[in-house]
Formats: sequence, C-alpha cells, structure tokens
Amino acid sequence: MQPIREPSASESYFWPSVWAVGLHVLIFGLLFVSFAMTPELPEARPIVQATLYQLKSKSQATTQTNQKLAGEAKKSAARQTEVEQMEQKKVEQEAVKAAEQKKADSAQKAEEQKAEEAKKADDAKKADDAKKAADDAKKAEAKKADDAKKTAEEKQLADIAKKKAEDDAKKKAEEDAKRAAAEEAKKQAAEDAKKKAAEDAKKKATEDAKKKAQDAARKSAEDKKAQALADLLSDKPERQQALADERGDEVAGSFDDLIRSRAAEGWARPPSARKGMTVVLQINMLPDGTLTSVNVSKSSGDGPFDSSAVAAVKNIGRLTEMQGMKPSDFAPYRSFKMTFTPEDLAL
Repeated sequence: MQPIREPSASESYFWPSVWAVGLHVLIFGLLFVSFAMTPELPEARPIVQATLYQLKSKSQATTQTNQKLAGEAKKSAARQTEVEQMEQKKVEQEAVKAAEQKKADSAQKAEEQKAEEAKKADDAKKADDAKKAADDAKKAEAKKADDAKKTAEEKQLADIAKKKAEDDAKKKAEEDAKRAAAEEAKKQAAEDAKKKAAEDAKKKATEDAKKKAQDAARKSAEDKKAQALADLLSDKPERQQALADERGDEVAGSFDDLIRSRAAEGWARPPSARKGMTVVLQINMLPDGTLTSVNVSKSSGDGPFDSSAVAAVKNIGRLTEMQGMKPSDFAPYRSFKMTFTPEDLAL
C-alpha cells in the first residue's frame, strides 16, 4: 500500500476560496435583481393651476422617497455584508473542519496502512512458516517415496530373477519336450515310411500282377485272333469257310469279352446298382476300333446304372485290337448291341 501524501497549505485553501468567491458573486446577483424589481412611482401629472407650495411639497416627497430608498439600499448593503461575513466565516469554519477531517482521515488511513502492513507481515510470516512446514512435509514424502522406490526396485529385481529362473526352467522343459517329440516324430515317420513302402510295394506287386494278367489275357486273345486269321489264310477255300464260321463266333465272343473287360476297368458303380440288373447298349464303331456312339437300347429300369454302363463303355475310347480285321469280320461290329449286368462289370 502506498503512503498517503499530506496536502500543502495552498491546496487546503484552494476550494474554500473558490466557494467564497462564488458566494459573493451570487449575493451581488441577488441584490441587482432586487433593485431591478423595485416598483416605480407614478409620474406626476402637470397641473397648471398648482401653487408654488404644492411644487415644494412634491419636491420634498421625492427627496424623502429617495432618502428612503438610499436608506433601504444601505440597510440591504449592510445586511449583505453581514451575510457575506457570516458565509465567509462559515466557509472558513467548513474549510478548517474539512482540513481537520482530512487530517483525521489521513491519520486513520496511516493507522489502517500500518495495521495492514503489520497484518501483511504476520501473513507473510505465517506463509513462510506454512511453506517451511510444506517443504518439510514434501521432503519427508520424497524420502518416503524414495524408500518405497528402492524397495519396489529390489522387489522388481527379485521378481525378474525369479521369472528368469522360471523361464529358463520352462524353456528347458519345452526343449526337452520338443526333443522327445522330434525323436518320437522321427521314429513314427520311419515306421510310417516303412509301412508306406510295404504298402506301395504290395500295391505295385498287385498292380503288376493285374497288369500281367491283363496283358496275358490280351496277348492270348490276340494270339487266338492271329491264329484264327492265319488258319483262315493258310487252308483251302472249303477249310477256310468252315474255320471262318467256327472262328467267327469265337472271335465275336472274344471281342465281346474284351469290351466288357475294358468297360469294367473304368466303371464307377452307382449306389443303386443291384445284382440281376440288365441293360442293353447300342454301340457304333469305326474300322480302326474307335467307339463313335454308345446309347441305351433297353433300360434296366435304373437310370444311374444305365448311365454308368454307357460312361464305362465310352471311356474305352478305342480298341486297337480291331485294326487289321477284314471288312467281313468287322461288319458285325460296325453297329451292334451288347448286354451288361453288374456281374459283367466287376462289382
């Protein structure tokens, strides 16, 4: 708080002087107005027949009136002066009173300022004590937090060491388990490979045997056909005709069996196929053994079985064994019918 400055003597009497001058101006204004508002006497009318005494009397009255007015003016001036003096005295008293009040206010303000400064000093001391206490408490809390941090770090290190030991043990157990599993898998793989090799060998042997049997059957049929053809070519016309009739049926039967055998190799049995079913197929073939069309001539009554028989014959594609046959021998196979049953198609 800034200290209050005491006013100087000129500053203390400035406003009272201004008020006094203003009051005098106001009083003179009122006097001027009162003189202006004084009633005028009526003008005397001229009387021709007036006497000299009457004129003298009138002059005396005028003089008295003027004297009266002068006396009133003097009294008014005296009263005005008295009023002015009273106002001046009043203004001076008010100025003295204002100065004393101002001095008292200044003293009170000084006391208040002093008390406020004392209070501020006391508050500052209290704040300093509170700050010191807060600093002490903060230091205690910091020490406590530091101790807690050290304890937590020690516990964390212990937990890390414990976790590392557990992880190492777990890792070792996993590696042992992996090693055991790898050995077991290796052993199982060896057994599976051995078993698969045995199965593959068995399967290959079965397939080789089946293939050899098929090749033997095919070769036997081809040998029979070649022998029949050779017999037809080597004998006399009478013998050739007899052998042709005899071999024709045999060759026809051999080719029928060949077609059934080939169809059985590619047949996919439908779930509805049953023993005793019979389907008659109409087959068209070219001289080189190519099957051009296969259709159902007489249904077995089961659509899936009929379709499977048609598909099995179509999958043959071409019978190379038909090549080299005489036109007369091939003529029956250009368009012929063949009967199939589930037994014929190797269930």
